[in-house]
Amino acid sequence: MILQNWWFTTLLGIKGPIRPPLKDHIKTDVLIVGAGAAGLAAALRLAGSGKKVVLLDRNICGGSSTGKSAGFLTPDSELELSQLLRKYGQQGAKDLWEVAARGVETMVSNIKKHKIECDLQIQDCLFIGKGSSGWKDVQEEVEARKKLGYSSTVYTEDEVPSVLGSKAYSGAIRYPGTFGVNPLLYAQGIKQVLLDNNVEIFESSEIISYNGHTVYTHLGSVTADEIIFCIDKPKPEVTKYYKEVYHAQTFLSISEPLGDEDIAELFPQGPLQCWDSDLVYTYFRLTGGNRLLVGGGDLLTTYAKNDTTTPRIINRVITNLKEKIPSIRDLRFVQYWEGRIDMTRDLIPTVLRDPAHPWIHFVLGCVGLPWATFCGDFAARNVLDNKELDNEKYYRYFSPDRKFLLPLWLEQILGKRLVFTINNAWAKYRQKDSSFHQGLSG
Repeated sequence: MILQNWWFTTLLGIKGPIRPPLKDHIKTDVLIVGAGAAGLAAALRLAGSGKKVVLLDRNICGGSSTGKSAGFLTPDSELELSQLLRKYGQQGAKDLWEVAARGVETMVSNIKKHKIECDLQIQDCLFIGKGSSGWKDVQEEVEARKKLGYSSTVYTEDEVPSVLGSKAYSGAIRYPGTFGVNPLLYAQGIKQVLLDNNVEIFESSEIISYNGHTVYTHLGSVTADEIIFCIDKPKPEVTKYYKEVYHAQTFLSISEPLGDEDIAELFPQGPLQCWDSDLVYTYFRLTGGNRLLVGGGDLLTTYAKNDTTTPRIINRVITNLKEKIPSIRDLRFVQYWEGRIDMTRDLIPTVLRDPAHPWIHFVLGCVGLPWATFCGDFAARNVLDNKELDNEKYYRYFSPDRKFLLPLWLEQILGKRLVFTINNAWAKYRQKDSSFHQGLSG
């Protein structure tokens, strides 16, 4: 395998050129910093609003976390519905599940409306349990979906082979309304839509600092009435809220194309997007070119301070998957890449309007393209002062002042990595927030 992002490979031959960097000192109504899924959604909401919009990115549109992702369009990210239900209660779980579901709907609507060629695949989700604990996770997910009124299909251990060519899993739950996409082509497609709607886009324009209403890059600056930061891996010089975000490393790999018989054996009822019940889970799906996309990692590297770039981690993920699915044992994987996913301590995004500088908005730590899309759109709607928004509710869910097991000041003693990991595990498997169970007005 070679170290190369497959999605970047698919950009070869497309017509859209890289936009030049910002070289002037300009003024605008709204500046959006960051052209991943969140920044693009914010820009798209503002396009055509009558406001002048400028979009900056340090790379190309979609060139960071968005363009390195697996392209799963599902309300799931790192938290299953049953985990949301335990922590937030029925109303809170439904609210947050609908956040990501609306993100899915928005992205699919954008693709269809603007005819973006980005390998959109209709693929039901299949959450597969490993061992007795995995079957328990599947049952909890089934019960959560029943309680909240969401449809699903459950498969026992004996029934799993009817949808996935494996006898190694203890059960599974399947639900519809989910999709796969080439995330980098999606970002580049939205970029062209924005250009057609007179949004000014400057790539290769990383911000160095900002002061008041003005953001500075190495060659220019933008002064704006409102600024929306939709950035990953924020630095201390950009925002004090950088402490809210940590980065988990994951790996992806793409295979050579599968034949029709191979696909039928792998997915007897048609392609699905799948992930298992492990803490550091393995996930996989087919692309439109009939290649198998596989992702995962391990505990030693997921929260490690330094990046790992060798193929040993993803090779281990692939080997373990091949042991469970006989039909892919001879399948060759041709490219792999690694990336850092921004996340918060409880895996829920942080979205806020800076109390000291109310013209500045932050969208941070979004795990998953649908979450990022909703949050970027939400921030932009607040710029437009949309009175239909339930701001209090969402700003409370996404507040940087959420409760955690260990306080931030302990990071100075124990280190950010350890404190984050403990808080992360507590939020995922144990935390129950009584204030949300009592209702959002409590």
